[in-house]
Amino acid sequence: MTSDTDKRRRTVFIVDDHPLVREWLAHLINRQPDLVVCGESEDAPQAFSAMGACRPDVAVVDISLKGSSGLELIKSLKEAHPAVAVLVLSMHEESHYAGRALRAGARGYVIKRETAQKVIEAIRRILQGNFYVSEALAGVLTAHLLDNKKGETRSPVEQLSDRELEVFDMLGRGLGTRHIAETLGISLKTVQAYCAHIKEKLNLSRGTDLLAEAIRWNDGKHPR
Repeated sequence: MTSDTDKRRRTVFIVDDHPLVREWLAHLINRQPDLVVCGESEDAPQAFSAMGACRPDVAVVDISLKGSSGLELIKSLKEAHPAVAVLVLSMHEESHYAGRALRAGARGYVIKRETAQKVIEAIRRILQGNFYVSEALAGVLTAHLLDNKKGETRSPVEQLSDRELEVFDMLGRGLGTRHIAETLGISLKTVQAYCAHIKEKLNLSRGTDLLAEAIRWNDGKHPR
C-alpha cells in the first residue's frame, strides 16, 4: 500500500539491463525525501508496458539495452507518454550519443561516471522542466550545434541509424560480430545485416575496410 509520504514524492522508473545498476539507482533514489522508485525493467518492451500502467514522472534510461535500443524507447515514450520526462544515464561519453538522445526526446543526459549527487540533481532539474547535460558534454554539444548552424559538413558516421552506430562503435572497440550479437540480444544474421548497411552508408567495400574505419573512428574519440 502506498503511504501518504510516498504520494508526495515524485515517481521514477529505471530501465537498465544491469541488475547492479538498477539496485544502486533504486537505493540512491529511494533515500531522497522527494523521490521514490515506482518500477524497473531490463529491456525496452517490458519498460514501455510497465510505464503505461504506472505513469512515472521520470524515466531513467540506459541507451544500450539487450534486444533493443534505449533511443527507440525514448522515441516511443515521447509519442505515447509525453508527460514522462526522460533522463539518459549512459556509459557513452561521446557527444553524438547525447545529441541523438536529446533529439529523440530525452530532457537530460548523464554519464555513468558522474557522482550520485549529479544524478539526483539531473532528475530534479528535468522535473522542473529544464534540460540537464553532464558538464563534460555540454561544451562539445554547444560547439556541434553552432557548427551545424554554420552549415559545416556532417560526419558520414552521422548518417548511421542509432542501432548501426551502436554496432559500429562495438566493432571499433574490438568486439566480434558474435560478441555484439550476444551483447545486444540479437541474432548474428541481424548484426551482419547492420554491418552491410554501415558499409553502404560509409561507402566501404569490404569487411576489413569497415573494421579499420571503426577502429580509426574509435581512436579519434579517445586520442592518445
